[in-house]
Amino acid sequence: MLAIVVSRADEASEHVGEQLLEQADWTEAIDDDRPDADGGGTVYRTDGVELREFDALHLDLDGVAAAFDDPDLLVFASRHAGETDELLTAHHTGNFGAAEFGGADGEFARACPNAHRRVVEALSEHAPEEYAVGMECTHHGPTDVGVPSMFVEVGSAEQQWRDPEAARAVARAILDLAGVAPDAPREDGTRRQLLGIGGGHYAPRFERVLRETDWTVGHIAANWSLDDLAAWADDDEQRRAVLRDAAEASGADFALFEGERPEIAADLESVGVRVVEETFVRETTGVPLQRVHALETELVRVEDGLRFGDRAGETDEWSVVDLPTDLLTAASGIDREATRQCVERSTLAFVTEQNGTVVTGPFAVPVEAGRRPIVDELTAILERKYDSVTREDGELRARETAFDPSLAETAGIPEGPKFGRLAAGEPVEVDGEQISPERFQRERIRRFEL
Repeated sequence: MLAIVVSRADEASEHVGEQLLEQADWTEAIDDDRPDADGGGTVYRTDGVELREFDALHLDLDGVAAAFDDPDLLVFASRHAGETDELLTAHHTGNFGAAEFGGADGEFARACPNAHRRVVEALSEHAPEEYAVGMECTHHGPTDVGVPSMFVEVGSAEQQWRDPEAARAVARAILDLAGVAPDAPREDGTRRQLLGIGGGHYAPRFERVLRETDWTVGHIAANWSLDDLAAWADDDEQRRAVLRDAAEASGADFALFEGERPEIAADLESVGVRVVEETFVRETTGVPLQRVHALETELVRVEDGLRFGDRAGETDEWSVVDLPTDLLTAASGIDREATRQCVERSTLAFVTEQNGTVVTGPFAVPVEAGRRPIVDELTAILERKYDSVTREDGELRARETAFDPSLAETAGIPEGPKFGRLAAGEPVEVDGEQISPERFQRERIRRFEL
């Protein structure tokens, strides 16, 4: 069930609450067991959603989930204040250091990364044309909510807080969360959820991950949050504990960095959180995490050059094979992009060098197909250059008939333009004699062992 918190102390929240009540058919009930100021009194319910109003500001509402009837996700309808003009935004709550605005020092509410992704999408769908949509770092309380939660906000000043179109957009986005799970599905004992580290208060890199990959993002520690953590933590162990708790509250076993914070990366690795780059997030999109783990174990990690092919998400059994380096080099020399594409089409994964730009192998290929599809496609690429390419005695033989300068030299042809014309297949005249280029051509065979 989705729980919605409206604060009477927040003008924007009240306007969003009014729009929420207009956007759905609600039933009303009276809760006499709680004071009206604490979410009692009139309670509004519709399919899978419950809305309650509170007198206090959201960030002072500790344990607020207890007011609702067994929710699994809670949303605070709120205002956003800042110098950001028209903005609709969403974020999780907690404190990496001392708590200045609600909650406890170094503690975090449980994030809802999957629902957060959906609400950012929904805000983009419903936002008035002049409003930007974004996400923020983790920066205030409450830290004791009781269920996965987040703030969904109208910003950034009174004009926007009173804008009915903005309030309506936020209301619709919140209602779109009915039935949405707080977390991404569990895969291989983990989830596609990230702890975000670094960057500014607003988080365009992590928003890009949300919009362009199948990964989600929980708590985000902006650079200033990390500075707060360093100032507040008494020792290294306390700092590591806060980072561990932030990952746990994000449901994340992975941390994605923006910028360079080697000491934070080391701390996270020491508490069992894997630090990854954006390349990892993008490469593993669409690939089951169990398969990612198995292929990284058998070959190399993504950060060391592993890349995934088109078969990674569809084939359960594979074998690891090699291809001749000279064959890959020759095909790449003819058409580098086509060579890469044929490898991607035929493999689950393959190893690269030079930041993923040069394919080297080994290759994980489907057991039933083996490496034959790759070899066939590489053969087709070679045929663009060579007269013929055949498979004989365990090797590819690429044949071409080409100008041989040594034959021309032996025949007394002077070097210069006439060499060039013969090499281009044109006849030349020497001492009044017309000489055909075929006279100086020789068949060459290049062999690629398979």
